[in-house]
Amino acid sequence: MFGPENVRRRWNVDDVTVTKPNVIKRAISAAAIGNITEWYDFGVYAYLQVTIEKVFLPDLDGAIGKIITAALFAVAFLVRPIGGMVFGPLSDKIGRNKVLAMTMIMMALGTFAIGILPGYETVGLWAPILLLACRLLQGFSTGGEYGNAMTFIAEYAPDRKRGFFGSLLEVGTFGGYLMGAIIATIMTGVLTDEQMLSWGWRLPFFIALPLGFVGVYLRSKLADTPAYLQLEKEAEKAEKSNRGGAKKGGEFKNILKLWPSMLICTGLVLAWNVTNYMLTSYIPVYFDSVKSIQGDGGVSEFTSSILQIIVMAVCLVTIPMLGRLSDRIGRKTIIVVGSIALIVLSIPSILLIRGNADLTVMLGLLIMGLSLICFSAMMPSTLPSLFPTLVRAGALSISFNIAISLFGGTTSTVMNALVGGTENLMWPAYYLMAAGAIGLIAVYFTPESNGRPLWGSTPSAESKPEAREHVADLNEEYEAEMAKA
Repeated sequence: MFGPENVRRRWNVDDVTVTKPNVIKRAISAAAIGNITEWYDFGVYAYLQVTIEKVFLPDLDGAIGKIITAALFAVAFLVRPIGGMVFGPLSDKIGRNKVLAMTMIMMALGTFAIGILPGYETVGLWAPILLLACRLLQGFSTGGEYGNAMTFIAEYAPDRKRGFFGSLLEVGTFGGYLMGAIIATIMTGVLTDEQMLSWGWRLPFFIALPLGFVGVYLRSKLADTPAYLQLEKEAEKAEKSNRGGAKKGGEFKNILKLWPSMLICTGLVLAWNVTNYMLTSYIPVYFDSVKSIQGDGGVSEFTSSILQIIVMAVCLVTIPMLGRLSDRIGRKTIIVVGSIALIVLSIPSILLIRGNADLTVMLGLLIMGLSLICFSAMMPSTLPSLFPTLVRAGALSISFNIAISLFGGTTSTVMNALVGGTENLMWPAYYLMAAGAIGLIAVYFTPESNGRPLWGSTPSAESKPEAREHVADLNEEYEAEMAKA
């Protein structure tokens, strides 16, 4: 197993960082609002892909149009690693809060800008080029957003409840996506096709701007994380005594030394986000492929949208339950269940989704959704624990965004190409099974972080009584391990 060794030691109650529950809740709200904004945009884009294709690429119909529209979605992921390389290490240098404020503003502006773009009929080829520019800005900013948001919540959360509090970040993911999907579905249902193509498609993108202002306000009202402030104090003490600081240079060199942890992170993120983007980005388009290839199957576009919204709502409610469960039984068990579910249940899931009965389609979507949340609920507490505080945001952002860029964000494009090129509707199942196998390998090498301090940080709790209990448990575990050695 790769992972921290420093958490295995004796602790005193005075070592524990106590953070009040109301401060933790404010920190979660501040971090989650960025995730809501990011995934609101994804929900809107996924549910308006057909309209966006007609506005920006009207001369490209059929499979080619779908592939290029999906590619415009995926292209943002190409610059996410660059955003991670810029904002991740920057967060380790100047603080989580400042970087999260920057990324929040950039994300909101990028989404809002899409809503004011001229269409193809007005400016010709400049329309898709301008859309591409907005998507690149979004990708660059989100490259620094999610890794830092995970770090922010993990460093604020008490050790015994990190699974639950971390899972609330993903409530923001599903909540943002649901909000985007619901608004896009309502607009599609209420407005005529002409109204949607003329001006209706723009309205959902405008909502991102007020969301951004709310996010910046919430984040500006909070101090940086206790773990980061502790690191700053250590650096100041070291500087005063003319020694090498805790926050010394050569961060990329220090990050590369953690390549085993980065490989684990990449594997977990691959399994998680291939499933994530399969459900949220590709499946809305997959229903069209089912109709054109299968002929006699599939549900209507409006019905499929409603069914997917119902499934996402079920997932949203279930995520914090899994987060709380992980604080009792551990993260690894739940990730293993999700990986095995992808391997065993992906074929039944896709076969059900291809049906023409509402109930069977919803059951297929639900199988995929419940497999997904076994990862979604665990990752915000699992991934930050793979890296030490000194380089946590940088190492996490880089490995996370490389996996997203290469595998997660390209899922819809790859599936459109494979299904459109071969007319084999089972490709999504095979892709999910491969992702599940990789997730199973990655979780085998993942250290269990449940109830333990983050690597490079002291224990954390919500109160002094909890701190005393926590220290007693950690010391008892340490003594038991020493007795075995």
